[in-house]
Amino acid sequence: MNIDQPLQLLGGLSPSTFMRRHWQKKPLVIRQAIPGLTAPLDRAELFDLAAQDDVPSRLVIQTPATPLKPWRLKQGPFGRKNLPALKQAGWTLLVQGVDLHDARVRALRDQFRFVPDARLDDVMVSYASDGGGVGPHFDSYDVFLLQAQGQRRWRIGRQKNLDLQPGMPLKILANFAPEQEFVLNAGDMLYLPPRYAHDGVALGECMTYSIGFRSPAAGELAQEILQRMAEQACDEAGDTLYRDPAQAAQTQCAKIPEGLVAFAREALEKSLRDPLALHRALGEYLSEPKAQVWFEGGQNHGDPDQGVRLDRRTQMLYDEAHIFINGESFLARGQDAKLMRALADQHYLSAAQLKKLSAGARELLDQWLDDGWLQAEL
Repeated sequence: MNIDQPLQLLGGLSPSTFMRRHWQKKPLVIRQAIPGLTAPLDRAELFDLAAQDDVPSRLVIQTPATPLKPWRLKQGPFGRKNLPALKQAGWTLLVQGVDLHDARVRALRDQFRFVPDARLDDVMVSYASDGGGVGPHFDSYDVFLLQAQGQRRWRIGRQKNLDLQPGMPLKILANFAPEQEFVLNAGDMLYLPPRYAHDGVALGECMTYSIGFRSPAAGELAQEILQRMAEQACDEAGDTLYRDPAQAAQTQCAKIPEGLVAFAREALEKSLRDPLALHRALGEYLSEPKAQVWFEGGQNHGDPDQGVRLDRRTQMLYDEAHIFINGESFLARGQDAKLMRALADQHYLSAAQLKKLSAGARELLDQWLDDGWLQAEL
């Protein structure tokens, strides 16, 4: 992708300009970001996905007749008979990770690859009957809200008061103060930075695609990295036993000896000496598949010598020293590293590129093919 080329997707802005002016800074309304858009999934296909056990889905129903409980939230999966009638107003079906299950939605998602893959969360599709929505709220991540069918009225605001209504099954703002209002038609798109308050209401039957980009919290990131580094600590620190031959007799026997504290500190420092430990733990965490993702091995029927491409559920990243794929890390150098990075960036290696891999790297790709992480060209 030429990041300096203006894109219709971004309202005539180049990716470079969009990231500089709007990313994590201010909203952007884009009329006809995808002109003439027809929803990649129709209503029946979306309902079929919501019925699957491995596809997270939620159902939000507004119940104005019961003011003490104006919102109801149910967790999927949902058979068609578990969904309200199409003519019933005020309900919304939310289906997560649709890009993992449909090649058309994945292709749509890939238009946003001017943002690092490590930041991508997923594509959520919401179907709403007339008046449907999830109430005024804010998200902790960047999101592109693409109108795929029908119309939705959006109200947005930069409010600082993010208090929530108590006792609700949804995170609904207690004092929503919108500053702007507009209606999106099919093909229109709204970008919102994190914590920007918004409320979308369907005007008739509609579908909205939410392309979300995660922003890990510092505490969450630290916890995940430390847990992964802890798994390597025994190898790094070794199995040396604590010794205290000079330990004197104590009257304060409950006090922890300073020598034991120093021994623990040295063991921790040894486990952190590997300069690549942090990079490895971070890359493995960021490339870890979601809990509901699973792969079917042994299903390849193409010819890997003609080229390979990443399965759409595979997450592949890299840094200066490693290749990361689906939560695993591999050191890579030279020509192999260059080609593996090309696979991560382009999601594809041609027959000519495959011939340039070393025997060890090709063996690794063959294992990924067997695992279902890669797909051979037909």
